[in-house]
Amino acid sequence: MPEEDDYPEWFRRRRFSPFGGWFFEDIDRMFREMEKMMEEEFKAFTSRVPRDYVRERKLPDGSTIRELGPFVYGYSVKIGPDGKPEIHEFGNVKPSRYGPKVKEEREPLVDIVETNGEIHVVAELPGVEKEDIKLHGTEDTLIISVDNPQRKYHKEITLPAKVNVKEAKTQYKNGVLEVKLPKTKEERKLKGEPIKIE
Repeated sequence: MPEEDDYPEWFRRRRFSPFGGWFFEDIDRMFREMEKMMEEEFKAFTSRVPRDYVRERKLPDGSTIRELGPFVYGYSVKIGPDGKPEIHEFGNVKPSRYGPKVKEEREPLVDIVETNGEIHVVAELPGVEKEDIKLHGTEDTLIISVDNPQRKYHKEITLPAKVNVKEAKTQYKNGVLEVKLPKTKEERKLKGEPIKIE
């Protein structure tokens, strides 16, 4: 069990006078400390931003401001066939142990649905033309990439089963790419080798 001295000073004071005058001062100090920490994190973050994401803009009064972005980060959660939640991230900001890292290309939001006969991949790629999308597939991966002056997307997807890429069917409409990949029919292989009796 923690000793009394292990708690921060503001917590110890609050325990002894929860509705006294010190309580609101402690909360105010906590918010100031959080704001200071957030400013320091933002400065550290902006120092790691690629140059393409930093622009300077002149204001009507002649002063210059720096604009950062665009930054996109999000995630989707769904329950997998085993009953466990699956989390898929998207965007161009990736968490790391040294803080968030900004990539030039975004990861699109992707959903993967497996049925008995096929793998159905749906990817959101807003703002691009069909001709800009490049797909590359193997029996267990699918790579989606877009590289044009306005938008850059890249996502490598590990498929939940082996597929026949040659029979893939695709459709792109209103910023949504759909790829249907039929599963390969795996032949049963006998384990071991037969032994001849002499």
